[in-house]
Amino acid sequence: MRLSATSVYNVVLAIHIVGVVVAFGVIFAYPIMFALAAKHDPRSLPLMHRIERFIDRALINGALVVVLGAGIYLATDGHHWKAFFVQWGIGAIVVIGALVGSVMIPTSKRAQEAAERDLAAAGGAAPAGGVASAGGTVTMSAEYRKLTRRLATIGSLLSLLVIATIFVMATKP
Repeated sequence: MRLSATSVYNVVLAIHIVGVVVAFGVIFAYPIMFALAAKHDPRSLPLMHRIERFIDRALINGALVVVLGAGIYLATDGHHWKAFFVQWGIGAIVVIGALVGSVMIPTSKRAQEAAERDLAAAGGAAPAGGVASAGGTVTMSAEYRKLTRRLATIGSLLSLLVIATIFVMATKP
C-alpha cells in the first residue's frame, strides 16, 4: 500500500502534534506533583527533582527534536517558511530548548542537592539514593525555596509560551 502525499503530510502532522503533547503535557503537571509531594512528604522532593531532570532531558528534549523535524517537513512541504506561524514555532522551540537546557535542568539539580542537604540536616534522608527514612521535622532552606521559585517562574513562562504557540498554530491563516 502506498501513501499519497496528502496522507504523508497528515501522518507527519499527527507526529508533530503528538510530539507537542508528549513534550509539554508534563510541564502543566509539575506544579501539582511538587505541591502534592511537598505536602505529603518533603523527603520525596529530592527524588521528584531527579525525576523532573530526567523528564526534561529525555522526554522534553527528545520530543523537541521530533517537533522540530516534523515541523521542518510540514513547512517545507507546504511552502510555509515565510509564514509567521512557522517563524513563531521555530522561535518557540529555540527558547524552550534554551530555557530547559540552561535553566530548568541545572536548577533542578541544585534544588535536588539543596533538598538533600536540608533533609540530612533534619536527620531524615539518604541523599545519594533519593530514598528517605523517618526523621525529624523538615524545614526547607531559603536556598531551596529560591531555587524552586526559579523553577516555578520559568516553568510558568514555558507553559504560557506553549499555550501561546498552540494558539498561533491553531489560528494560522
